[in-house]
Amino acid sequence: MSRNLLKKMLNRRTLRRSTMIIVIKLLISAFTVQACAQAATDPAWSLLEAGLTQKSAARRVAAVRVLGHISNDPHAIELAEKALKDKSSLVRTAAATSLGEMHASSADSSLKAALDDKNFSVVMAAAHALLLLKDRMSYDVYYEVYIGERKNNSGMIAQQMQILHDPKQLAQMAFNEGIGYVPFSGIPWGAYQTITKDRKNGVAAKAVLLSALATDPEARTGKLLLTVSQNKNWVLRVAALEAIAKRGEPGLLQGIEPRLSDPKREVRLAAAATIIRLDDIAPAKAAETNVAETKIPETKIAETNIAETEAPTKAEEPHVSNAVLQAAK
Repeated sequence: MSRNLLKKMLNRRTLRRSTMIIVIKLLISAFTVQACAQAATDPAWSLLEAGLTQKSAARRVAAVRVLGHISNDPHAIELAEKALKDKSSLVRTAAATSLGEMHASSADSSLKAALDDKNFSVVMAAAHALLLLKDRMSYDVYYEVYIGERKNNSGMIAQQMQILHDPKQLAQMAFNEGIGYVPFSGIPWGAYQTITKDRKNGVAAKAVLLSALATDPEARTGKLLLTVSQNKNWVLRVAALEAIAKRGEPGLLQGIEPRLSDPKREVRLAAAATIIRLDDIAPAKAAETNVAETKIPETKIAETNIAETEAPTKAEEPHVSNAVLQAAK
């Protein structure tokens, strides 16, 4: 019996030792992999960080732009936020764009601060980043820029007008500086000619702004889009109709119907598609509205219950005849 017991104890010890050896090997392997990954990552970060300290603004821009490819990384967000304070407006614009691409919600306050930047392109890039973060403040910027109310400093308006009226600067801002959308990617040659000819009114830039405002829940924007759908420039009429279709507000349906008789074929087609779209979603929107209206908030219910319990019963209420009331008057 003692020999068997001794054998069992030895077997258990051997098993424990073997298990310990396996665990130690696995830990060593994991640390080795981590060390290799760290060794590969360190030079990469060093390269990016060195790029952000270059004397050349163009080189700093190049380093900041690629940060947008690194999502969910606190260090990448930290570097981009730091670049928002760079002395070069090009770098600040690229930083705002990268933060938007990263969907860096933690940088929300930094992006809002950038809305007060003295450079118009930085403001627009920050607004677009906030739009990607689903922050409604971006809509305020787009709306104010479109109607010409964003006048927080004298230099801003001059830059705004210069960019809105210069197709080259507009294209650079749209493609490279954060707007992220150029309207009518599949437009016919006629629309392109209309955009480029009408430089004074900044048609292309306005079309970009209308597209960005499509999802703004504010009622003022719906009215603005409806007004623009009657603009003398047919490109803006199409842009407004497309924004209304994207917005999905059946209440605007009646105001769009006259566009079915628009002299421009492209507008008539856009109006037809928009009307069909709004007509399709109208029943669902109406049902949502009815549910919202019939839903009584819990606070209201509680207030009603309290009022009912505190109110005197009919038996307690003193009866005053009409004759008495007339005499009192």
